[in-house]
Amino acid sequence: MDEPLDAPLYWEANYEIVLALREHYPHIELEELGIEELHRMIVALPHFADEPNLGNEAILQAIFCEWYEEMASG
Repeated sequence: MDEPLDAPLYWEANYEIVLALREHYPHIELEELGIEELHRMIVALPHFADEPNLGNEAILQAIFCEWYEEMASG
C-alpha cells in the first residue's frame, strides 16, 4: 500500500521523498544539483518530519540516484 503524499517523510523513505521532490521541483536539472542543495530541498519539503542532520551523504546519494532513475524512466 502506497503512503499518501501528505504523510510525514523520513530519511529512509527514499521513494516517497523522490515523489515529493518531483512534485515540488518538476523542472530541476539534476545534472546541476549538488548534494548540499539536495539536502536543503528535502528538509524544506512540507511534510519532511525527520532530523535534518541525519541526512548523510550515503542517504542523499541514494535519494539522488532514485530521483535520477525516476526522471529517466518518465
